[in-house]
Formats: sequence, C-alpha cells, structure tokens
Amino acid sequence: MICLWNSHCFRQVYLPILAIRQIMPEFSHTLGTLEPWIQQYGVVTIFVILTLESVGLPLPGESLLIVAAITASRGEISFPALLFSAWAGAVTGDNIGYWIGRRLGHDILSRIGGKFGLTAEHLRKVEAAFTRYGPVTVLFARFVNILRQLNGIVAGTLVMDWRRFLVLNALGGALWVMVWTTAGYYLGAHQSDIIAFAHKLGFFGAAAFSIALAVVFITIFLRRKHVRSGATRKTED
Repeated sequence: MICLWNSHCFRQVYLPILAIRQIMPEFSHTLGTLEPWIQQYGVVTIFVILTLESVGLPLPGESLLIVAAITASRGEISFPALLFSAWAGAVTGDNIGYWIGRRLGHDILSRIGGKFGLTAEHLRKVEAAFTRYGPVTVLFARFVNILRQLNGIVAGTLVMDWRRFLVLNALGGALWVMVWTTAGYYLGAHQSDIIAFAHKLGFFGAAAFSIALAVVFITIFLRRKHVRSGATRKTED
C-alpha cells in the first residue's frame, strides 16, 4: 500500500498507464483505418504500403504489420503470405529507393527532395549513420525511424555496391518483419491469456503488462508523430 502513495512508484507505474490511455485512441484510429483495407485487399495492401514507405513516404509500416498480424491470428489472412508480402514490399521499396538515389545523386536529391518530403537534414542524418557504421547500417536500418524510409536512397547516393546492399537489406527486412509480425500475432492469438495472467498477478502484474504495452505504443506513436511533423515542416518550407 505504501507504493500507492510513493512519488517514484507513481512515475514508474501510473504514468505509463496514463500514457496508454492517451495513445490507445491513436492506435485504435490506425487499427480502424488499416483493418478494412487488409480485410478487403489482403496482403496486396501490405505489399503496396510497405513499398511506398520504403521509398520514403511517411506511412505507418510498423503499425500496419501489427494490425495485419493480429488479423492473421484470427485466420482472416494467411500468416505465411503476410510474412512474404511484407518482406517483399520492404525490399522492393528499398531497392527502388536505391536506384533513385544512385541515378539522381546527392546534389539533385537535396535540391528537389523537399517537394517530396525528403529534406537535406534527413539526408545528412542518414549519411552520417552510413559514415559511422558502414554497410551494416542497412542491416538494422528498418528499426530506426528515418533510416527505415531513406536507407535505400542514401545507399544509392553513396554508390554502395548493389549486391552487398541487396543481401543486407533482404536480411534486415526479414528480421524487421519477423519481429513485428510475431509480436502482433502473439498478441492477437493470446490476448485473453495475457490479460488473465496479468489479472492473476494482481496490481503489479497489470502494471507490468501496461508498461510493456506502453513501450510498444509510445515507440510507434512517437515515430509516426516525428515523421508527420517532419513532413509538415517540409510542406511549409
């Protein structure tokens, strides 16, 4: 009972729960927007959206994977087909971006990129990551905002060997797809079990479950908010 009135405990336990209450409407909106498209057009929706996101458009790729995986857990779409279409879309989009960057080059993209939501600042950040970590950047790029959308374009502007890019990008895309779809599928398939388990653990179990969800939802929400704010600034410029 002492913890209920302790300020440190309040920050650690209650604030994440409050954060979920703020973020859940955003995620529910995303769920309500994407789920009908997935149900109507199936894995084609996943392929198209991830392809466009990987070319540089600010689209909700991670949210899409979670929603699609939850849909697959209910048997409405094939999970293997989801995995393949998501991976194929991510790799296709990144390779389109690679050849765009390679054909146009850094200077042209810096001049015209703002019209399509690609700022010089974003290019510099991604190029700095390539400079610091080298080709391995491509392997983990999909887990980092901005890098996920622009790693193909920047790899092209830096004239990275395409075969090396293709291999690392394919591996990184597979890892990214597996992480988010597995998490979403497990959540959808075992939602009732997870809630029951948290209930058995009592208050602290519910708090731990809330914190875990908060980490996922806050990460997705902040990434999407950052991308949208960047796109707004580019439009204003």
